[in-house]
Amino acid sequence: MLRQILTDMFISPELLAELSEEQKQVLFIKMREEQVRRWKDREARLEKEDATLTKPKKASVKSVQWLAGMDSDVWVWVMGDHPADQSYEQICDDIIAQRAACQAQREAEELRVKKEAELVKRFSSVLMDSELQLWKEEVERQEVERQEVERQEVERRAAAQEQSQQEVEIKKREAEERRRAEEEVRRVEQKRKQEIYMDLREVREERDDQHWQDSLRKSKAADLRRRSIAKQTRDDHRRQSVKALERGRVAAVTKAFGGDRPALPPKPKPRNLTVTSDTLNPKQGVRRTLSTSSREHIIRWFQEEQLPYRAGFQKDQSRIASWFHGIISRQEAEDLLSEGEPGHFLVRVSERILGYVLSYRCKEEFKHFLVDATEGCYMLLGHQIRFTSLAELVEFHEGEPITMSGGEQLLQPCGQRPSGVDYADLFTLKPCKGHVPIV
Repeated sequence: MLRQILTDMFISPELLAELSEEQKQVLFIKMREEQVRRWKDREARLEKEDATLTKPKKASVKSVQWLAGMDSDVWVWVMGDHPADQSYEQICDDIIAQRAACQAQREAEELRVKKEAELVKRFSSVLMDSELQLWKEEVERQEVERQEVERQEVERRAAAQEQSQQEVEIKKREAEERRRAEEEVRRVEQKRKQEIYMDLREVREERDDQHWQDSLRKSKAADLRRRSIAKQTRDDHRRQSVKALERGRVAAVTKAFGGDRPALPPKPKPRNLTVTSDTLNPKQGVRRTLSTSSREHIIRWFQEEQLPYRAGFQKDQSRIASWFHGIISRQEAEDLLSEGEPGHFLVRVSERILGYVLSYRCKEEFKHFLVDATEGCYMLLGHQIRFTSLAELVEFHEGEPITMSGGEQLLQPCGQRPSGVDYADLFTLKPCKGHVPIV
């Protein structure tokens, strides 16, 4: 089952729901290792293909000439090696100073426009009043022109001279006001520039420091978690493998140990079977474990493939084991285990896939471990130790915990309810639809 999952790089949601947290972590690590291996194989294959292929060079009028150094090699300039190069902090300070100057300049320009509008409004009203006064004087002069021409000329010249003096005075005052306004704007701009620079510098320093602290904390936590999972997996595998080999209860270990698998009892051949409907011919090699199977299909699988191996029986095959249960759901298994103490367990036939589930009661929760029943052996998904029967698997974990972190040790089997057994339909032979009953 694990080999098929790594081949397809896919696991169905029903199968994933049957896995415990430890098995999910182990499966994730295996799938990640398989992805890395495939990527390395692909890169090696591409490099080999690129080495064999010779691409013809296209004739082109364009050419590139590289600047050569004193050693006749291509001259390369690395930013930061030259004494005149600025550091990262200096570059950031220059950028912040430039931004502060631009923003202060924009604010100063807005203040300058505002002051200009106030000055124009103020002095334009003064000029309008002066023109009105001149017009009135001109009217009066026209009225008395006939009487005193000479006095009118003198008064007109005096008024013109007075008006000129007033205009000169107004211009001086306007220039003085403009100078003061410009100095105030320049002073405000410089002050605002410094404030903006300090604010941006503080924000950048706080952001960089916080980002660095967060990245460092996350990196340390992820590294610690990966090391803990890897160490725990190695310790579990080493301890269980050594214990199993010493006690002689393991039927077959992985091919890396060089052991030969013991011969299994031959699967009985069906007799006088007549197929009336189309059947699926499975491919040679690893058989895919079906998910979302119907109850009838699971019963037929158990009777045809598991019953010949005496699955569910005690080790001496005298009777059905007390810990074995039929096709029951996870909730039904938890209801049965809730009546006992921590350490109670049972092995049930999964209602979703072709396999078994080892349900275990902890102090505060229930755990469910998927048992892979493919390839003619039994092992917990993610583990490396294979057993020839369910009884050997249960007997082994009665002395050794399933995981080092959880310490799940099988102490007491959970039996059937007094009302009746739940595995009766598994051991009752029934004719399948589309088949002739076995004679």
